[in-house]
Amino acid sequence: MTENTSAHLDCAACRAIDAFDGVTDGVLFSPDKFHVADERKRWQGVLDAQDRAADRVTDFAGSLRFVYIHSVWFGIWVVLNIGILGASLKFDPFPFGLLTMIVSLEAIFLSTFVMVSQNRQAKRSDLRAQMDFETNLRAEIWAIHIGAKLGIDHDHVEDVVKQAIAASNSTEAPRGL
Repeated sequence: MTENTSAHLDCAACRAIDAFDGVTDGVLFSPDKFHVADERKRWQGVLDAQDRAADRVTDFAGSLRFVYIHSVWFGIWVVLNIGILGASLKFDPFPFGLLTMIVSLEAIFLSTFVMVSQNRQAKRSDLRAQMDFETNLRAEIWAIHIGAKLGIDHDHVEDVVKQAIAASNSTEAPRGL
C-alpha cells in the first residue's frame, strides 16, 4: 500500500469499499472486479490495418501540414507553368488541366477515406452507446435490489424521478437565479 492510497483509509466508508473485494490493499476500485467494460480496449480489438490506414490518411488530410504542403505545391506548379522561371519548364499550360485532374482524383480518394473513417466512428459510437446502456442497466438493477433490501418504496422513487426529469426538461429557467 502506498502513501497515496493510505490517506483515504481514514474514512470508514472507504475502508469498507476497500475490503469489499476481499483484500485490504488501499485500492478502492478494480475494474476487473466490478465488470467495468473498457471501450478503448474493445475498440482496439475491432480495428484492422485498413481502418488504421484510413485514420492516418484522414488525420493527415485534416491537418494544417496538409494545407501548407498543398499551398507550396500549387504555388510551385503555377510559377513553373506560367513561365516565370522560363518557358522550358512549362508542362501544364494555363488553365492547368493536369493539375485540375490530379486535384480532382485526390478529392475523390480523400472523400472516400473520410467516409470510411466516419463510418468507423459511427460504429464506435454505437459500441459506446451499447456499453453505456449495459452499465446503466447494471446500475439500475443494483439500485432496485439495494432499494428493495432497504425497504424503499419503488413507486414513490419513480414518481420523484419522473418529476425530476420533467423539471430538467422544462424550458423555464430555475427560480432564484
